Amino acid sequence: MNEKKVHLTSGEIASLWTGYMNDSMSKCILSFMLQHIEDPEVKPVIQYAYDISSNHMEQLTALFEKEQFALPNGFTEQDVNMNAPWLFTDEFCLTYVNHMAKVGMLEYSGFVSASYREDVCNYFSLGLSETNNLYKQSLKIALLKGINARHPYIEPPKATDYIDSKKYLRGLNPFNDKRPLNAVEISNLYMNIVTNSMGVNLCLAFAQSSPTKEVQDYMLRGKEISQKHIKIFVDTLLEGDVQAPHVPDVGVSNSTTQTFSDKLVMFHMNLIIASGIGNYSTAASTSQRSDLMVNYERLSVEVMRLAKSGADIMIKHHWLEQPPGTKDREKLTKNKEKG
Repeated sequence: MNEKKVHLTSGEIASLWTGYMNDSMSKCILSFMLQHIEDPEVKPVIQYAYDISSNHMEQLTALFEKEQFALPNGFTEQDVNMNAPWLFTDEFCLTYVNHMAKVGMLEYSGFVSASYREDVCNYFSLGLSETNNLYKQSLKIALLKGINARHPYIEPPKATDYIDSKKYLRGLNPFNDKRPLNAVEISNLYMNIVTNSMGVNLCLAFAQSSPTKEVQDYMLRGKEISQKHIKIFVDTLLEGDVQAPHVPDVGVSNSTTQTFSDKLVMFHMNLIIASGIGNYSTAASTSQRSDLMVNYERLSVEVMRLAKSGADIMIKHHWLEQPPGTKDREKLTKNKEKG
């Protein structure tokens, strides 16, 4: 008995398309990193990350062909200059892979939950497992090298308690004392310090190596916004008598040679920004002090404006590849009438 073909759903198509775009970008960046890394402990981690992206692209290409699914253009060897001088330190490469693994775990979790067909669900489940292994490997090496930034320590609770007053939520009135930060709020603040620090370094690397003034200005604006947000989060921790741990200096070189295409770096920043907005939304929804909620909402709007200006630049230069979608029925009808 022939099995009935199960068609891909919109959620599966969106996830597969996004996965291909992300892996093709990652493969370009990781291939450049592999060419220059010298640290024998860092290189195997980067190689593992590269192998994951490379294998994913092969599997996705086969699946797309089977489903007669148009292969995205994505990114190729034309988007990376393998002859460019070294742009990143080895420590930055390790921190970058660790950060992107965290982003990847969140994405793959969403992809799994949006999948119904067994082969697609299995593919994304394996991807989640591989990305989790990558995170653990990169974290282990970072800890051994002493370049991993840890969340602030607080005293573990000795007893359970309940909120007994609405005063617990206040924080906007400058004439009222703000209650101490709780563990959830501290964790969110510090995580957003770390992610914005990664954003600062990426913006610097992309700004100094892009030949396009428009892209340079955009990246520098992104750097300034990230630095501003870091200061806000650090000051909030310090006001609550929580020391903000030092984020290791794992920066970039002084190379100004174009390393990656403008199309790739703009896409990458769009991915980072989307992840950051998600982090802010989570932090806003789990924070229980009104000033923190308002701050995250306000800063999210600023980041969204940056994302919008980035999308405008990509559309202007034809760098923004369109995701799969439904047909414009009204347009089809009008074209039929003209015919």
